[in-house]
Amino acid sequence: MSSTPTHRVFNFGAGPAVLPEPVLEAAQRDLLALPGVGMSVLEISHRSATFDRILEQAEADLRTLAGVPDDYHVLFLQGGASQQFAMVPMNLLGPDGVADYTLTGSWAKKAASEAAKFGRVNICATTEDEAFTRVPAPDGLRLTPGSAYVHVTSNNTIVGTQWPVMPEVGTTPLVVDASSDLLCRPIDVARHGLIYGGAQKNLGPAGVTLAIVRKDLAQRGPDTLPTTLRYAVAAAHGSRYNTPPVFAIYLCGLVMRWLLDAGGLRAMETRNRRKAGLLYDAIDRSGFYRGTAQPGSRSLMNVTFRLPTEELDRRFGTQAAEAGLAGLKGHRSVGGQRASIYNAFPDAGVAALVEFMAEFERVHG
Repeated sequence: MSSTPTHRVFNFGAGPAVLPEPVLEAAQRDLLALPGVGMSVLEISHRSATFDRILEQAEADLRTLAGVPDDYHVLFLQGGASQQFAMVPMNLLGPDGVADYTLTGSWAKKAASEAAKFGRVNICATTEDEAFTRVPAPDGLRLTPGSAYVHVTSNNTIVGTQWPVMPEVGTTPLVVDASSDLLCRPIDVARHGLIYGGAQKNLGPAGVTLAIVRKDLAQRGPDTLPTTLRYAVAAAHGSRYNTPPVFAIYLCGLVMRWLLDAGGLRAMETRNRRKAGLLYDAIDRSGFYRGTAQPGSRSLMNVTFRLPTEELDRRFGTQAAEAGLAGLKGHRSVGGQRASIYNAFPDAGVAALVEFMAEFERVHG
């Protein structure tokens, strides 16, 4: 097989999303043979000492990055956030319980709908009447006394909103779907009962789901649950009750090492605010582009905007792709444009998009 020079475009896709180039380069090396092992990372056993080291290092680096306390499990699961929509109520709700859910977009609605199959759900806050263009006020939740937990989706990839701060819920466990903004900024894990998210946006490739769960909550799930759907079983077996996604966990470990080398989550937040600020400034100073999310709820990860007509939206996406700016088409449910600028997305890509926007407006505005 012959090789040809590789040209990388700027990938604005919402997920699976851009990965750090140093991570890809390390993976490229280890695809043939891990140093000192003599076999590909794709070939090693999940019961081997080599994978033990990979898994242990990935967990240790995550604990360092996010400040995960000792009384929390770190679990590498499968099934994506969609499986967590069921696992959370199956383990935490109970047949006679009630759970509070905030609705801030399609994924939050799906989570609440799934939970309703296992117990009572109270919608404690929603912005659906505003097309989810903002998140609720953190102090505006109508909480149920004695609820099993409060569920929040921290970032809405479709409309481009993000909770600037997590709501105060007292002693009730706070459960957060952080799939699309995990590790984009510092997080106070101790304020949460459970944090979960698919890796494919900010943490690694598709195929692995991260769950950080308080140890006492992990024991809530009844023994009658399917074995692979109990947090307690996953914890007792070190995320290896069945064969885990070895390669995906390996890549997550490389990403977490990259984050540490980049200065950790405070440095990443500074970088993400700078990137998002450049795009929002370009939108706000233009009479041609219109932001979708309300200013106080704008996401650092997914910047959404529209052009004056659907025809211009289509032309913008086509010409942007031709210019090496890929994946800008908005979600099929809302249209427009969406620039997903996760941790690994380079500053140069944001600068290229801002320059393209200015030129497109000059020609078509």
